[in-house]
Amino acid sequence: MLRLELILLVAASTVWLLAALALFGVVPLAGTLDVGLYRLYSVAAVLGWVTGNVYLVRLRYLRLPREPLLRFWRQRFLFAYLVGPPGVLYLLRALAPVPEQKAAPFVPVYALGVYAIFFLVPVTLRPPPRRRPG
Repeated sequence: MLRLELILLVAASTVWLLAALALFGVVPLAGTLDVGLYRLYSVAAVLGWVTGNVYLVRLRYLRLPREPLLRFWRQRFLFAYLVGPPGVLYLLRALAPVPEQKAAPFVPVYALGVYAIFFLVPVTLRPPPRRRPG
C-alpha cells in the first residue's frame, strides 16, 4: 500500500480501538465533549464527501502493470477509505453526554448511512478516464 493509505489505516485503527474501548467502558469518554449527536450528520456528510473525492484522486494516480493486480489494490483502497474514517463518528458519539446518547441511540447508525451515501456519490458518478492521444 502507499504511504497515505498506511497512515489512514493506522489512524482509523486507533480511532476504532478507542471507540470500542469507550463502548465497553474501559476508557470513560462519555461527557468529555459537549456535542449534539445530530451534528454527526454534518460531520458524516463532510467526511464522506472528502473521503470519496480523495479516494478518486488517489486511484487516478495509481499505476500498476496488470489489470487483476489493479483490481486487487482498488478493493484494498475501497476498504481503507470506506471503513476507516467512520470511526471518527463513533468516537464523537462516545464523547457525547450520556443522556444524549440514550435519547438518540440510532444516530450513529444513520450517520454511517449518510457517510456511505456521500462517499459513494463521487465514486459512482466519476467521469470516464481521459484517453491520452498517441
